[in-house]
Amino acid sequence: MKKDGHTHTELCPHGSGDSTAKMVEKAIELGFSDYCITEHAPLPKRFASEFRGNPEGLETASLKWSQLEDYFELCENLQKKYGDVINLKIGFEVDYLPGFEEDIRQFLNEYGSRTQENILSVHFMKGTANGFWCVDYDTTEFANGFSDFLADPQNLYQRYFELIQQAVLADLGKYAPQRIGHMNLIKKYQDYFELPAKFANNNLELLSNILNTVKEQSRELDFNTAGLYKPYCNEIYPGNQIIQLACAKNIPFVFGSDAHAIAEVGRGYHLTDFIETLDRK
Repeated sequence: MKKDGHTHTELCPHGSGDSTAKMVEKAIELGFSDYCITEHAPLPKRFASEFRGNPEGLETASLKWSQLEDYFELCENLQKKYGDVINLKIGFEVDYLPGFEEDIRQFLNEYGSRTQENILSVHFMKGTANGFWCVDYDTTEFANGFSDFLADPQNLYQRYFELIQQAVLADLGKYAPQRIGHMNLIKKYQDYFELPAKFANNNLELLSNILNTVKEQSRELDFNTAGLYKPYCNEIYPGNQIIQLACAKNIPFVFGSDAHAIAEVGRGYHLTDFIETLDRK
């Protein structure tokens, strides 16, 4: 099986606008047998009142609630059109937001039965003014939101991983996502802010505990190559340390290009050989 488990659509407000059908056709051309469409799920309606960052970052983060039926129609039509040549699955990349667990659970209870695979990710974290800020919008947002933590980057990492821990422990109902997205997204701007490449021992211990929970829950991890192509990241998500910890615990990875454009579909798939090398050790 050759699978791209993390991709987006023409409806994504921060995407390229490329045709989703053309993206599926690119996956078929590259020999993929499975393709998961995992658009950003709408954020809880009351989340905006707790957001302190750039309004554009919030506005372009996800689908609007009014787009949900358009999204399902688009994806279900693609399943019908290409189902004979590729196993196309529909789902969401769902944001974990502390304090909004009930909102997330209600969303999944309502729409989860129409999905086949979902991803749980953390794109927002509390920072300046005790509000939420985007972790991955741009360097200005990152500096404004997390300036208090940049003097101690390991503390910054710890805060993010504590959110990941809350995410995997949260009761999100019967349709809780089975895959954890880009676990080290907090390092997207590591080169710009000169963040440490390695996690300190206390963070490795925290990560190990998180991964134990992931294993107990029979969940998967996103092997996301998008970070390698980000100008200030230059690293696969979730990075070598987490990959090695997860492989030692026999936690499965699912390749994800995180494609937002035709040219990005399947990008970096050959790097999955790294996991196979670790598994053989």
